[in-house]
Amino acid sequence: MDSSHEIKDWQPKILAFLCNWCSYAGADLAGVSRTQYPPNIRVIRIPCSGRVDPMFILKALQQGFDGVLVSGCHPGDCHYISGNYYARRKFALIKALLEFIGVEEGRIQFSWVSAGEGEKFAEVVKKITTDIKELGPAKCLVKNRINPSGGL
Repeated sequence: MDSSHEIKDWQPKILAFLCNWCSYAGADLAGVSRTQYPPNIRVIRIPCSGRVDPMFILKALQQGFDGVLVSGCHPGDCHYISGNYYARRKFALIKALLEFIGVEEGRIQFSWVSAGEGEKFAEVVKKITTDIKELGPAKCLVKNRINPSGGL
């Protein structure tokens, strides 16, 4: 296979940290409703978006993921009262740091998705997949490339 086919057929690997109470339930609703979205994400269910350590994002990029999505409850709807506000602050800091060291804007994204927003979850996944396809494979920070056949 030549390089033009490899670039054309390239599919990004995206790691998604989803809050158990809202975003994960939104993803579940999208699945139950049979809403189509790209199969490029690998989901890690977390108790709260505020529990995402910025090191998790760095490690994901280092391990060869092309993008990272962190998704939590809408402001004011957090099961733990203020976890999503902590997540928003952490995300702003890590995003600024990553852009400072050369990681393209858009490679990590943050969203609010509630349990009743299956369609919105599908739209978020379509948008991040499109954005990362436009950016191409991650090069900055990558130590290990993920198996192209889909294995992690």
